[in-house]
Amino acid sequence: MKKLLNTLYVTTQGAYLSKEGETVLVSVDGEKRLQIPVHTLGGVVCFGRVSCSPFLMGFCAENNVGLSFLTENGRFLARVQGPVAGNVLLRREQYRRADSPNFSAAMARFFLTGKIANARTVLQRALRDHGDKITQTEMEQSIALLGKALKRLEATEDLDALRGIEGEIARTYFSVFDDLITHQKDGFIFKGRNRRPPLDNVNCLLSFLYTLLLHDIRSALEGVGLDPAVGFLHRDRPGRPGLALDLMEEFRPFLADRLVLSLINLGQVNPKGFIQTETGAVTMTDDTRKAVIVAYQKRKQDEIQHPFLGEKVAVGVLFHVQALLLARHLRGDLDGYPPFVWR
Repeated sequence: MKKLLNTLYVTTQGAYLSKEGETVLVSVDGEKRLQIPVHTLGGVVCFGRVSCSPFLMGFCAENNVGLSFLTENGRFLARVQGPVAGNVLLRREQYRRADSPNFSAAMARFFLTGKIANARTVLQRALRDHGDKITQTEMEQSIALLGKALKRLEATEDLDALRGIEGEIARTYFSVFDDLITHQKDGFIFKGRNRRPPLDNVNCLLSFLYTLLLHDIRSALEGVGLDPAVGFLHRDRPGRPGLALDLMEEFRPFLADRLVLSLINLGQVNPKGFIQTETGAVTMTDDTRKAVIVAYQKRKQDEIQHPFLGEKVAVGVLFHVQALLLARHLRGDLDGYPPFVWR
């Protein structure tokens, strides 16, 4: 399980990854910079102009180490992986269940329950800890609306209607997100969610962390033998990892959104670390990108009490735990899927 916490992120432009014995060797301009045993890795993510030897690609595939390539700003390009792990019967069951509108709606309710509950907790904690710095009335109204949305989920069985609720709660949640930014307000103004490309510093951070989160969740699903492309809330679309996006919903507020707020409010990033291009897109400098990755990896090492298992687990292991619980539900070992709900 420990290797699930270990993802190697390579951001240095011009770096070259190769195989040396049983290790991954990282070189820059012919000089060795890093050497890591492959058995300690769960994945390798390369940003921008980073290249790999064919032998390393095969080596990673043989050892179930996901190798992903992203642009320098975090847009997914490609992924190299070995044979699909797990029981083919599990994947066949996943495909059958995904074709059922009723079952897909039931799964969507599970995922959205986790998302809404965790988003509500983020707002509640902000109100409790920083009530003197935020607009309490608006925050209380948003918390109440999210609470009502949780009750509406229970009575909604249509998939499109569930997506409508998701859209409403996203607008409600992000309408007060700017109030959660209590420091560096001049450099980090949030007026709403935008992406492809992000148009401000806050959205740039959110999009980048969602990319890191998606990579880890996709690897966790593949690790238990599920197909990350076939989802229930997010329907099939070429190139889209629907199931990974489904499972990511419950982790967005708890992990990515909270980390963005911590990075800004604690001064771990600053406005000078962001660049606006001629097209209006906002990107991060290399130093800022590295700082975000280090903070993300550190957060994954924190321990938390799992609400369903009743045991302490590292945050980075939560993805694998939830993937296992999802697989057990699809196999019929669990009556329902217990989403991760942050207490």
